[in-house]
Amino acid sequence: MVRYLIPVMIAGLAIGCVETEKPKPDAGCNRNVADEATAVRPKVPGKLKLAMRDRPSPRGEKPVPPKERVVEWLAAETAIIICDMWDDHYCKSAAQRVGVMVPRMNETITHARSNGVQIIHSPSGTLDLYTDTPHRKRVVNAKAAKPPIPLAAWCHCDETREPELPVETAKCACDDPVVGAYVRKYTRQHAGLDIIGYDGIGENGQEIFNFLTQEGIKNVALMGVHTNMCVLGRPFGIRQLVKLGFHVVLVRDLTDAMYDPRQPPFVSHARGTELVIEHIERYWCPTILAADLTRAVP
Repeated sequence: MVRYLIPVMIAGLAIGCVETEKPKPDAGCNRNVADEATAVRPKVPGKLKLAMRDRPSPRGEKPVPPKERVVEWLAAETAIIICDMWDDHYCKSAAQRVGVMVPRMNETITHARSNGVQIIHSPSGTLDLYTDTPHRKRVVNAKAAKPPIPLAAWCHCDETREPELPVETAKCACDDPVVGAYVRKYTRQHAGLDIIGYDGIGENGQEIFNFLTQEGIKNVALMGVHTNMCVLGRPFGIRQLVKLGFHVVLVRDLTDAMYDPRQPPFVSHARGTELVIEHIERYWCPTILAADLTRAVP
């Protein structure tokens, strides 16, 4: 008798236990792939506290010691531009240093992205590879905006506000013992840097200005390579952005210069990069550490 009782009891419980179907936790998600390129980045609250270091003194005046101050930037009004972090380079030493930098940079932009910061990837000369991606289309299709000054294809040394850079690269910029042929080795941005979510991809000065304006960006942090070349001179680089009126900082622990210690001023490669950073702090903009971009406060 007992062996027949158990199935009957279970059946009775099943009949009396009617569950209402619960909505799936992602039922409200947008799954229309066609919308990805036009998706609008949420402008979330949150502030970045940046310990900015600079040493401003006009050209011709006596250098001043570095000073540090804490400045708050709204995360929603902040962008990170990643300059020319390619997958390879004719200078093997330069390529190796980029490879070491990539994991730290990817971790930084991951945290910054999660806090609402806009990420822009600028691997110059390789954008054809990204033509059909929503991240490239997002920048190309940004609403046109008129810059306050003419945009330059390259921003050379501005003699009205800075002397020549403190490291010599005219004869040789690569610190390999034997330097290979000066040929293009790169094909894309380094694969270790994730391009995802609301990220943008661009290299054209007007396109990036359009995108920054459309997104309500007032503050820009530059990272990448090379500090004394593309980071300063690109149409999305420090010189151009400062002249356009953006608040600009260089992320000094996520950058590297092109410099060969066999050239003046005959210092180590690390010191050569530091000298370029000090030049930027004096004549162009403050610098910060990457960790400042990973934390946001309400």
